[in-house]
Amino acid sequence: MPGLAAIVNEYKEVKPLKNIRISGCLHLTIQTAVLINVLVSLGAKVRWCSCNMLSTQDHAAAAISTLDNVTVFAWKNENSYEYWWCVYQALFWPSSKPNSLEGPTLIIDDGADMTYLLHKFDDRITDLLKNLKGICEETTTGIQRITSLFKSKLLKFPVMDINSSVIKCKFDNVYGCRQSLVDSIMRATDVMLAGKCALICGYGEVGKGCCQSLRGLGMRVFVSEIDPICALQAQLEGYEVVKIETVLEKLSLVVTATGCCDVVTIEHIKQMKKGTILCNIGHFNNEINFEGIEKIAKKTNIKPQIDMWTFSNGNYILLLAEGRLVNLGCATGHPSFVMSCSFSAQVVSCLEILKNNENYQEPKLYAVPRIYDEKIAKYHVLALKGNMTTLTEQQSRYLSISRNGPYKATNYKY
Repeated sequence: MPGLAAIVNEYKEVKPLKNIRISGCLHLTIQTAVLINVLVSLGAKVRWCSCNMLSTQDHAAAAISTLDNVTVFAWKNENSYEYWWCVYQALFWPSSKPNSLEGPTLIIDDGADMTYLLHKFDDRITDLLKNLKGICEETTTGIQRITSLFKSKLLKFPVMDINSSVIKCKFDNVYGCRQSLVDSIMRATDVMLAGKCALICGYGEVGKGCCQSLRGLGMRVFVSEIDPICALQAQLEGYEVVKIETVLEKLSLVVTATGCCDVVTIEHIKQMKKGTILCNIGHFNNEINFEGIEKIAKKTNIKPQIDMWTFSNGNYILLLAEGRLVNLGCATGHPSFVMSCSFSAQVVSCLEILKNNENYQEPKLYAVPRIYDEKIAKYHVLALKGNMTTLTEQQSRYLSISRNGPYKATNYKY
């Protein structure tokens, strides 16, 4: 993870996170263990839980919990009660005062469950969060939920929008999903995909990566979309844009990647052909009507995280990871290299909030400064042995930009 390694080398002597309390709610994988190790190396104290009941890699949780100043509350296959207990434990810290708690200085969240939890407390609990400087939110769904809080004038804390940073959304979301979706389907099913039809619901950055990987394996890929811009992008890449219900009888694979609820309904599922593989790569399992499936179909567990649901007419589907994140439920998530991009953004955002805290006082969403996107990208270009061009002084004056960046305006669409 070259970005994280470079950050440690840059800051390890000054310990900019010394005695900073960081509460994390993010998939506890081996890559996350490296992130936690970096935070501790820079001086932080960490309490951590997973943001998904199925995604924890127990060996990673066990290993990282042996570090000083790290406390972990996570294991694979938590139930709902255990999950929220873990989030609560990671959020609040034992105080030096008897029988009292303290809150974190910073929160690293993924999906905004920890953020939502702290917004549900009354003023007595909120007082424990008086030292909270900011929240760093990792993913699309979390940003949607926080935006809803902001629009309702309920957001209480400043939030750094990691998901919208270029180094996250254009790399993790695209290239990470491009590899981990197929990895998870192969591990779960071992089926031949070439020559079959697939539907990707959603053509955002995640959907784009999913489409690329499935087409690369020889699948005929359809796309469903609500956004005409994304729909047109899909068409110009050669994908057919359809309504879900018009292609269900052709499909061998359906993947939801929207961040929205009720994308695949029971009526859709009833029309699917026998043996259709159904999975989700969005953050929450409400993209697929899992509760509806439970009411009308019989479950047969094939192996961990793959269930056959049989309907009264004898038809059946294969549902992966109970409709939760398939790449973490059925595989190990994104590769380390691309997670280094996202997690480097998390670390530098924590440092930015602390260093320039006067700029992060209002309870609203803040963009990661573009200069950090470029800095992190450069770490990874060099790790791949790239040799970049440097502007001359004349070119710099001609373009009216610094030779050291940032090279694009903040509204530039990569």
